[in-house]
Amino acid sequence: MRRISKREFSVIVERDQEGYYVASVPELPGRHTQARSLDKLMDRIREAIALCLEVEQDVRAATEFVGVQLLTAS
Repeated sequence: MRRISKREFSVIVERDQEGYYVASVPELPGRHTQARSLDKLMDRIREAIALCLEVEQDVRAATEFVGVQLLTAS
């Protein structure tokens, strides 16, 4: 029996100009998705992560999410 280990991933969520929520996973470059609702978005990004882990055995080491800073530049 293969043991399944759980991993945590930071997911960045933004909203685009059309009102869609967009999620990306910094640890998995190219892994992003969009949806009209946050619930659907989380379902879709969870599926994208699962598919990535199924195909790619060498996923980068986890990074620790620290936070977001808002900077005003002139």
